[in-house]
Amino acid sequence: MSLEDKLDKIRSPNLESQKQKAIVLAAVESTLQEEGTPTTSTAYFAALLSLLKQSISSTGEVTNDSLAASSVYLLDVVTSFVPAPLLCSKFNDIIIPLLQLLSKPISDALLVRTAIGCLESLLVAQDSAAWALTGAQISPRTAVVALLHLAVDARPKVRKRATDALKNVLQHPPPSPSVDHPAAALCAETALKSLAQLAEAPSRNGSQKHVNGEAPRQTSLIHSLQMIKAVANSSGGWPARNIEQLCRLLLSITKRSDEYLVMAVFDIFEVIFESMAKDSSSAKLSHLMESIMELRPFQNDSQLLPPWLAVLSRAYDVSSQIEPAETFQQLPKTFDAVSAYFCSSSHNIRVSTSEFLISLLINCVPGEMLLEPSVYDEKISQQLCKHATELLNVKFQSAWMEVFNVIGAFFDSLKWRAAPLLDEAIRSIGDMRSNEAFNGKKEADLVLGKAITAMGSSTFLRVLPLNILKEISIEPGRAWLLPILRDHVSNSSIRQFSAELIPLSEVLFQKAVDSAGAERTMETKIFETLVQQIWSTFPGFCDLPTDITEGFDQTLAEMLAKLLYKQSDLRFDICKGLQMLVDSNQAIIQMEGEEDLIKQRRVTKAAAQLNIDHMATFSSNILAVLFNVYSQTLPQHRGYILNCINSYLGIIPNAELDQTFSRVTSALEAELANTIPQNQSTKQKHKQKTGEDQLPLMSHTLMDLIITMSVHLPRESFATLFTISAIMLAKRDEPQLQKKAYKMIPRLATSPSGRQAIQERIFDLQKLLVGSTAQTLPSSRKDRLATFREIVTHLPDSDLSFIPTILAEVVAACKETNQRTRGLAFDLLVAMGERTRKGGTVISANVIQMADGSANVTATIDEYFTMISAGLIGGTSQTISATVTALSRCLFEFKDDLKETTLVELFANLDAFLTSPSREIVRSVLGFVKVSVISLPTPVVLPRLPTLIPNLMRWSSEHKDKFKTKVKHIMERMIRRFGVETVERYTPHANKKLIQHIRKMRDRQKRKKASKDSDESSDDEAPRQSGRFESEYDNAIYDSSSGSEDEGTNRRNASRGSKKPERGTFIMKDDDEPLDLLSKTALANISTTKPSKSPRPSERRNPRGKVNIDGKLVIGMDLDDEAGHGPTASGQSETNATEGGVDAYVEAIAGKHAVQRGQRGKLKIKNQRSGDEMEVDEEEVTTARKDTSRRQSHTGPSSRKSILKHSAAPKSKYHNFKKGRRGLGMPKARGEGAGRV
Repeated sequence: MSLEDKLDKIRSPNLESQKQKAIVLAAVESTLQEEGTPTTSTAYFAALLSLLKQSISSTGEVTNDSLAASSVYLLDVVTSFVPAPLLCSKFNDIIIPLLQLLSKPISDALLVRTAIGCLESLLVAQDSAAWALTGAQISPRTAVVALLHLAVDARPKVRKRATDALKNVLQHPPPSPSVDHPAAALCAETALKSLAQLAEAPSRNGSQKHVNGEAPRQTSLIHSLQMIKAVANSSGGWPARNIEQLCRLLLSITKRSDEYLVMAVFDIFEVIFESMAKDSSSAKLSHLMESIMELRPFQNDSQLLPPWLAVLSRAYDVSSQIEPAETFQQLPKTFDAVSAYFCSSSHNIRVSTSEFLISLLINCVPGEMLLEPSVYDEKISQQLCKHATELLNVKFQSAWMEVFNVIGAFFDSLKWRAAPLLDEAIRSIGDMRSNEAFNGKKEADLVLGKAITAMGSSTFLRVLPLNILKEISIEPGRAWLLPILRDHVSNSSIRQFSAELIPLSEVLFQKAVDSAGAERTMETKIFETLVQQIWSTFPGFCDLPTDITEGFDQTLAEMLAKLLYKQSDLRFDICKGLQMLVDSNQAIIQMEGEEDLIKQRRVTKAAAQLNIDHMATFSSNILAVLFNVYSQTLPQHRGYILNCINSYLGIIPNAELDQTFSRVTSALEAELANTIPQNQSTKQKHKQKTGEDQLPLMSHTLMDLIITMSVHLPRESFATLFTISAIMLAKRDEPQLQKKAYKMIPRLATSPSGRQAIQERIFDLQKLLVGSTAQTLPSSRKDRLATFREIVTHLPDSDLSFIPTILAEVVAACKETNQRTRGLAFDLLVAMGERTRKGGTVISANVIQMADGSANVTATIDEYFTMISAGLIGGTSQTISATVTALSRCLFEFKDDLKETTLVELFANLDAFLTSPSREIVRSVLGFVKVSVISLPTPVVLPRLPTLIPNLMRWSSEHKDKFKTKVKHIMERMIRRFGVETVERYTPHANKKLIQHIRKMRDRQKRKKASKDSDESSDDEAPRQSGRFESEYDNAIYDSSSGSEDEGTNRRNASRGSKKPERGTFIMKDDDEPLDLLSKTALANISTTKPSKSPRPSERRNPRGKVNIDGKLVIGMDLDDEAGHGPTASGQSETNATEGGVDAYVEAIAGKHAVQRGQRGKLKIKNQRSGDEMEVDEEEVTTARKDTSRRQSHTGPSSRKSILKHSAAPKSKYHNFKKGRRGLGMPKARGEGAGRV
């Protein structure tokens, strides 16, 4: 912004406080105009400086505060545009009044900030001679000292302006050979002195720190750290002679418990390192690292050691970016010094040590050392690996878990250079892992896995052989290595697998066969598992192997083919491995940019291409084997075989591919000729006879192979391919073949050659698809829609007649029961709309539905809606409903592209359908209305409200199909958009209660939202509103969130009143017995829902015999369950009630099936099976029970005994238990001995 622009803003002030500045500026400009002086920055500067001197007396007192403030404010604006020589010559005239203003004990913050701005511009303009003046004279250093004091001022804005000014001054040093600014040392010393006083003050005060005010000192310390950060960020790091003292002070602050101070210290170190990363400041880095190393803390200092290691790690990271070779040479010394901390008794120190060493290995090992190491680099690597091996001594046993992480980082960094330097470490870890009592097996497995990835399986197994067959008697067997090999082997030798592991698997397989013959089941299972684990490593050995051309030969290929035929359990691993041989090399070839041999794992693109060419020589035979195996595999296990086939189809030579395709098509033709058509009943009988696990017809298998081959075929074979598709589309007796034929076009569209073939045969494909409409089965409709979409994408602008031809079929698919079919139909409608929006011509003569002689139509989005609207005159309600649904989806997508007249006409036509007697049509129209109310412009919707609202209210009382709820949601949307008054104006008088109800609910929600602070309910409601729908259209149609609950919820809330449901945990206490919280059953008295008041135990249970209301004895059934008083009256069995715990108990006494009181105090019992309710008079129940009790007391034991004699209940050893009660886990008994007598 120029000076004139800034002054224009001052001339027309918007605030009252700016008017004084405008007045002063006007006076200055008037004076300059009277004197005839041009209004330049120099003239403004001289005039304003004169005004400033007038406002200050000779003794330094300010005589006119407003004039001084305005003058300094305007000087701050002008000074940055004044030439630097003038500022240098007038330095004393400017600096003295500014310092006098800043020296006042109480100065206005705005005045101080503007004075700081003047000092900033003044100091930036000074040359080297001015900065060379001593501090005794009035010099720029005097102004810097003033800025340093203001940088720790208590006022935030003043402090920030001073800090920014210091940054700007130090970032613009005068021309000189020195790296640092002349004032950098002064700033550093002043800042360090301030920091030292504040950092050491608590230790001097001791226990009096709280009394003397620790909080203000803490705040001052934070301000001082911010000033140091500003100095370090702007002066090219930190002056070299002050680095050691700064590091000592900063590390001492990290001992404090204040996390903010610790983070501020780390920010300062980060700023220093970033500044030193520049080439101009890299000379200071070595001195900084030496200073940090000299501050090495004590071994068990858990407060200082972790931050010290973090700072040192960052220092080495920066050093490796500037001088990678020199930093790598320093690693052994640093590694030896820091690794001693593994002996510390503190776990945090050991973890920090491991993280530091890991960062060294990751950041400081250059890539050149891996590809082309020098003799000195190899020596450094040997020293590092020697230190790493020594960490596995017993001395560091307490830190072995952390040491494992460090050794794993060695393998990640050194990669293949780790062999043979870390062979001894691998052997030591392997011996630990073989010990059954070792607790770190998981960590050891991870390290060994990294070793396998880095060194290769051949080198690793030479150090730690499997020894499963005990070839080496003195070493243990290491079968546990097989899962590790499976997960980590890659970039290894495939020859090793064929020479070592395949013979081992053959021996183990023979042992399994021998054990099975001797009926040794356990040994058989062990040997079979070992064979499976060996072959599970095969995909890893095929992941970018280093010796494909030598290792994969005809012998190995024949063995793999034999196993594919005979061993179905090994098919997945073998197919996965064969696929990896191709895919891993193709990934190298397809990598963009320059070759990176480390990322490419030492395999160049040329070598990868040679590997692909080598595998291509086997591809024809491998595909033949895979085709045969595919035909012998059940459909649910074919996926991995098809993926492997696809990989080899991509590398097979074109001539062999053409021959393979010819053989497959010939086999398909022969199979179709020999296949006898079957009706549905014949297929069902065949399925029942053969079972679910049956192989599909050979024609289906061959069709799958043709679809897979289609994207790899040359253009000469596409004619045959389309011919096959045409034949299959006409087969109504073979639904699967028809579905597979429709999948051909989407599959072809995934390749460039396939897309070109579709474009060349676009008109033939259109005729084929239109002609096969009558033969299309419902099961093929989804794939047919997917084919339509690909054709629509490739339609030429010259003829878009395919769109209106298939439009009726697509619209009808919007009402399909299959959800995926409906989704494809909606997507196809949008795709056709987008294609029409791009423009083109619809040839009317090619559209079957149009009359002869119709003129061609220009494709527009409005014309597209006209085509869809033609379905509104359909004869069936289903057709009209589907059309309305299609219009709703397209309207939501293209509402911004339609003309307003089209919107008005469309809205008016569909508004009339609300009066239709068909519920199916009205259901779709309600969705259209909701989309219109939400998305259409207000001028379109508002004029339709007088007819729309009465038509909607016709269905506001219909509960069927949720019409009432849908209408209510639409009205809520209208009220939200147009206001209550507008909607109520057009609402019929009989339906105004609905509007009043919505208004009340909205007001209630507003009050709740205003009253609650941030409770759990608001946190729980927010996530529910997001992620519920897959698209914005579904959200607009089905979202019912409108600020109020639905009618059912309102009714339930009204029955409970306005009281919020209580949340928390409740303790159910018995009035007769105190609650023992130490009891084992105390948990059963705790509930997460508030229980209702339950009857007393004396009322719930009959302590005497079990008799019904008529006085008859009941055997095998609980009377309380029959009467509905017990805890299992909710319909759950006693076992379920016991297992359900508290929730089941609460459900029984307070649930919807619990006993309740009806009118006049009568008990209401609900029959769970029939759903009927029965009211029982409590007085009658009590009278009947008393009569029954008296009859039992007169009959005596003999009478009961006689009754039991005639009962049919069988006796058991538990017959002394209470009859009618089941044991836990026992089912209900019905029938003999379990009924009433």
